[in-house]
Amino acid sequence: MTYDVHIIGGGLAGSEAAWQLAQRGIKVRLSEMRGSGEMTPAHQTDGLAELVCSNSFRSDDDTKNAVGLLHHEMRELDSIVMRAGEVARVPAGSAMAVDRDVFSAEVDKALTGHPNITIVRERIDTLPEAGMTIVATGPLTAQSLAQSIVGATGEDRLAFFDAIAPIIHHDSIDMSKCWIQSRWNKRTEASNEDGDYINCPMTKEQYLAFHQGLVDGEKTEFKEWEKDTPYFDGCMPIEVMAERGVETLRYGPMKGVGLDNPFDTNEDFPQGRWPYAVVQLRQDNKLGTLWNMVGFQTKMKYGAQVELFRTIPGLENAEFARLGGLHRNTFLNSPQVLDRQLRLKAAPHIRFAGQVTGCEGYVESSAIGLVAGMMTAAEIAGRDWRPLPASTALGALLSHITGDADAATFQPMNVNFGLFPPLHEVKKKQRKEAYTSRAKNDLKAWLSESNEIAVPA
Repeated sequence: MTYDVHIIGGGLAGSEAAWQLAQRGIKVRLSEMRGSGEMTPAHQTDGLAELVCSNSFRSDDDTKNAVGLLHHEMRELDSIVMRAGEVARVPAGSAMAVDRDVFSAEVDKALTGHPNITIVRERIDTLPEAGMTIVATGPLTAQSLAQSIVGATGEDRLAFFDAIAPIIHHDSIDMSKCWIQSRWNKRTEASNEDGDYINCPMTKEQYLAFHQGLVDGEKTEFKEWEKDTPYFDGCMPIEVMAERGVETLRYGPMKGVGLDNPFDTNEDFPQGRWPYAVVQLRQDNKLGTLWNMVGFQTKMKYGAQVELFRTIPGLENAEFARLGGLHRNTFLNSPQVLDRQLRLKAAPHIRFAGQVTGCEGYVESSAIGLVAGMMTAAEIAGRDWRPLPASTALGALLSHITGDADAATFQPMNVNFGLFPPLHEVKKKQRKEAYTSRAKNDLKAWLSESNEIAVPA
C-alpha cells in the first residue's frame, strides 16, 4: 500500500491523528506493536486506544472546567475519541466515564473500516529517515525506539511513575455498609436516582488504622536507576500521599464532605452528617459489574493491597478484577526538542503526539494527537498552519508543550486554566465561565479564518 503519512502507535493519540488525516482524504499507515507478538507492561489487549489506567475522561462540564472545555473543542473538530466516548459512556456524575472495552472496540471499528487507513501490527525500532511521520508511542515506548528518539534529540528522556487503581466486582461489595450518592448530589441524566458513586464510610479510628496500613504496607521495590524518578501529582500513589501527613487523604481522595451518610450516628461520626473519611467507587463498565477505586492508584504489592483494602467497610469480601499496579512513563523535553508544530527540530519530517510530548491525561493525549493530525494535513496540502489561539484549551496545552514551559524544569501537565492567558479584569467567581466563553468564541473565529472545518460530514 502507498501512504502519505506513517503513524507509529495505535493508542489514543495515534488513533486520533489517523482519524483526522483520513477524514481529510490522506492515506495513513498506522503501525501498532501490540498484536504482533509484543506487549507493553501495562496493556492487556491489542485493541486500539486501550485505556490502561482509569476509565474516566474527567469533567464534561464545558462552562467552567478546563478539561470539559477541551472535550467541547475536540467535539467541534470531529474527535474520534469523543465520538467513541459517547457510545461507551457510563454514569459518573458530571464526569465522562466509559466502558473501556466498548470504547476501544468503537475506535478500532472506525479506523479499521476507514478506506484511508491501513493498520499494520508491527514493532518499529528506529525513527524513519524520511517521509511524513507522527510518533505517538506513548509513555511506554519500546526500548529500541526510545533509544532511537534519544539519539535524534540529543536529550536524555525524562520519566515519572504512573500508578493504576484497583477494580472491584460489584457483587462482592457489601451494600449494607455503603450507599450510592454523587458528591453534593451532582450526577448525569444516566445516573440512578441516588447518584453515581458507591461510598464506603470510615470512622476516625478506622481511618487512622487504614492510614497506618498504607504507610506500613509492603511496596514495590525500585531498581537503583529508578529511585530518583519523580511522580506526577495527578496520578500520585495513595500510599505516597499518606506519607505526606495523616490528614492528606482526608482532604484528597478520601474527603467526606458533600456526602450525606445514611449510617450517621453521633458516636461513630462526631463530625456530623458527613463521614470522617470515605472511599469512593466509580462504575467502570456499562453493565455496572466493575467498579474502580477512585484515587486509589498504588504501588503496594498485591498481597498487601488485598489485605488492607478488605479492611474498608463494605469491601471485607471484595473480589478484585484488577489490582493496582505501577509502570514507568517516558516523555520528551518538548519545549527544547519540538517546534511550535510538534515537529522534531533535528528531523522536521517527524512529529510527536500524545503523552510522550509531556501532556498528561487521556483527553490531553488525544487532543495533541488530533492537532498533530491537523497540522500534518495542512502541511501536505501546502497550507500555512494558523496557530490555535492560546485562549482555547487546545492552544493553551500546545503552548505549554512547545515553548511556554521552562525546558529546565519541564514536567507533564493536565490542561488547566493556569495555562490560559489571564483575565484579571474579571471577578474571580466569574473567571472560569469567562475563560470558557472566550475560548468558544475564539475557536469559532479560528475555524472560520483558518479554512478548517468543524465536524466533517
